[in-house]
Amino acid sequence: MTSAPDTVAVIGGGRMGAGIAQSFATAGSAVTVVESGAEAAAAALERIGGSLRRAGERGHLSEPAERVAGRVTVVPTVDALPPQTGLVVEAVPEDAALKARLLKAAEEAVGDTTVLATNTSSLSVTDLAAVLRRPERFLGMHFFNPVPASALVEIVVAPDTAEHTVRAALEWTRALGKRDVVVKDSPGFASSRLGLVLGLEAIRMVEEGVAAPEAIDDAMRLGYKHPMGPLRLTDLVGLDVRLAIAEHLHATLGDRFAPPRLLREKVARGELGQKTGRGFYTW
Repeated sequence: MTSAPDTVAVIGGGRMGAGIAQSFATAGSAVTVVESGAEAAAAALERIGGSLRRAGERGHLSEPAERVAGRVTVVPTVDALPPQTGLVVEAVPEDAALKARLLKAAEEAVGDTTVLATNTSSLSVTDLAAVLRRPERFLGMHFFNPVPASALVEIVVAPDTAEHTVRAALEWTRALGKRDVVVKDSPGFASSRLGLVLGLEAIRMVEEGVAAPEAIDDAMRLGYKHPMGPLRLTDLVGLDVRLAIAEHLHATLGDRFAPPRLLREKVARGELGQKTGRGFYTW
């Protein structure tokens, strides 16, 4: 039998961070979420609590939602993390400098045996590890949105990541009821690199007037058995997130990842997908 860590910390209480926190709390972990400001902290707790209530109504919880939510607390700074934390997952926006600063601060706040992980979907895990004193205890744990319902966690191994760190991450992933894929650290890993190629080409097809978003998505769902089309998925992920990943992969892997003009225009207009009510679809 596998088990989740007794104590988990999640840095960032947004959509991804809240989902990660919910998943570990559901598995029995005491979870500390780092979110600065009273308004952001309250929003994170409501995000987690609301999702748990809906999961309970659908019969997806083995105990009352309120009990699971009671295992989650919010603190305003990384310095306030419990020293005995078994796992820290960083889940802030795709800003390498921000991630590095928070991971370095987290390493100082917790014990020497704590595993640190980044939820980045494309940034170099190796570069982030360079700021840490114990890079052997660091790796990528790339969760997928929506975290509670998604089956996959991509385990990203940097050159200095120790084998025992990978084994621990695999055990914890399975304790959440999820499946893992293990990949070597490289730009975009496996999932973002392949998924982005499809998403960017779908956006170019809309830009060129080849077909409407619904038709493109239906072609991939019905013809290739994808559970969701690339444009609806882009709306779910966030057009701003997709653009940031595309810009990073364009810089590291070349012109095949150049962001389409239409993607830049939509982001500039604030059409970011589901979270703003409009992207390639109206939500």
